[in-house]
Amino acid sequence: MTDRVFSLAALTVLELSPPDMVEVAARAGYSHVGLRLVPATPEECHFPLVADAALRRQTLDRLRDTGVKVLDIEILRLKSETRVNDFESILAAGAEFGATEVLVAGNDGDEARLTDNFAAFCDLAGRYGIHPSLEFMPWTDACDLTQAARIVEAAGRANGAVLVDAFHFNRSASRLEDLARVAPDRLRYTQLCDVAGPRPDDMDEILRQARNERRFPGDGDSDLPGLLRTLPANIPLSLEIPTRQLMEQGVSALERARMALDKAQALLERI
Repeated sequence: MTDRVFSLAALTVLELSPPDMVEVAARAGYSHVGLRLVPATPEECHFPLVADAALRRQTLDRLRDTGVKVLDIEILRLKSETRVNDFESILAAGAEFGATEVLVAGNDGDEARLTDNFAAFCDLAGRYGIHPSLEFMPWTDACDLTQAARIVEAAGRANGAVLVDAFHFNRSASRLEDLARVAPDRLRYTQLCDVAGPRPDDMDEILRQARNERRFPGDGDSDLPGLLRTLPANIPLSLEIPTRQLMEQGVSALERARMALDKAQALLERI
């Protein structure tokens, strides 16, 4: 399994500064990390990598010293008022880190405008050698696999992709047969976790689970073997598994990162 990329996603260890996250990833056995350059919510713990040149240098030094690489940067939101060129400094920072992927969320109810902005963003990201992946999430305006794939195809850019997150795949009731119809080159990496229990009726509860309480692979009720068999072989796996309860119980970031990787590798061995 040495040829499989395992990346530690920021949300799994969100309390860590980027240099510390790289260190934890290296010690736990990951080949890559994902860096959160833009916070997902105003409340979350955030380290301003784009604005803080000293923090960027420390992170670059830690990457060099450990040999860990950056898979993706996150999270850029395409909103109704978005001006795509405003993202250039973020893409420039991502390129400095060697990232090849950027996570994009669709937060614009006008699908035609969202599609146009995604296309324009792909053009901008292409100058930095970065591939935008539109992540579908049930509470956004790219709410499921079908809609995200439709937007990416309509945008018509070679570097545009769809990001499948196992949690959102489950909670959006997306289907494996639809995933099987997505062109493999539209699937650049995937976010892996497990999901427990039936889908809640309340979107706020889905959102709470997504940000705070996911399960390690094999510890929930998702058809992860089916998902992994349908995705392209050896697709890079970003382990995005926030477990607030464990963190509050005092389980360290390093232990949680190791648990996530151990469970993901055990799942792959079973498949």
